[in-house]
Amino acid sequence: MPPVAPELISPRSPRVSAARRLARRNFRGKERLFLAEGPQAVREAAGHRGDAGSTLVELFATVEAAERYADIVGQCRAAGARVHLADEQVIEDISTTVTPQGLVGVCRFLDTPFEEILAARPRLVAVLANVRDPGNAGTVLRCADAAGAEAVVLTDASVDLYNPKAVRASVGSLFHLPVAVGVPVERAVAGLKAAGVRILAADGAGSDDLDDELDQGTMGGPTAWVFGNEAWGLPEETRALADAVVRVPIHGKAESLNLATAAAVCLYASARAQRASGGCRSVTES
Repeated sequence: MPPVAPELISPRSPRVSAARRLARRNFRGKERLFLAEGPQAVREAAGHRGDAGSTLVELFATVEAAERYADIVGQCRAAGARVHLADEQVIEDISTTVTPQGLVGVCRFLDTPFEEILAARPRLVAVLANVRDPGNAGTVLRCADAAGAEAVVLTDASVDLYNPKAVRASVGSLFHLPVAVGVPVERAVAGLKAAGVRILAADGAGSDDLDDELDQGTMGGPTAWVFGNEAWGLPEETRALADAVVRVPIHGKAESLNLATAAAVCLYASARAQRASGGCRSVTES
């Protein structure tokens, strides 16, 4: 049986050029499409459906990757995505990683209107206020997913959800839970409060201690954690909107925790408190 040859061998192909442009935010916004790279992200995209149908609309794969990940390519075809076998140079041209894994998907935007998140009466939410680093944003989204949060909200001053680094850092979690984007922080807080959600601002200089909150049993109800900018944290006007400003205690000599680590600690603390109060089922239960 003769070897399979790639159908796309030129980076100048119109299909390749269209995909390559999605690395730029203005083109993503215009087309309402973004790139998902690697087997994990492509697998999750193939299994996700939105209001417009399948989220994954197109897949570029090297011949070697198509053979290695034949099950994923089959899922993509079953989801209705167009599958293109491409030369390795073509994949490198589309990819935004240093060492591409041979699979690059083109996906429809999937953010959720903030009103829909409120209507679902979420019990655990992560709000990213002025978070500018895409790696941190994607990692916090992954932490929120792992902790069983029902939604993530990115404020209007935060990084683009579909930045390739953010998508990669989420490791597929982008496709697991509702994410609202472009919401002013004042509107996010007011809407969540009106929905009966307690607002906790995470800040290293907070007046309340996370351990004390847990000991006092105040964290079992619906909660939204507001996480601030990596460099300067939360401004005073944002902290003033919260029901409490909470610090993660530092028991050793570390100066502080980075954003993603602090977010993981806070979200898991809430998840544990909610399960203990019978209000939140563990995602590992059937």
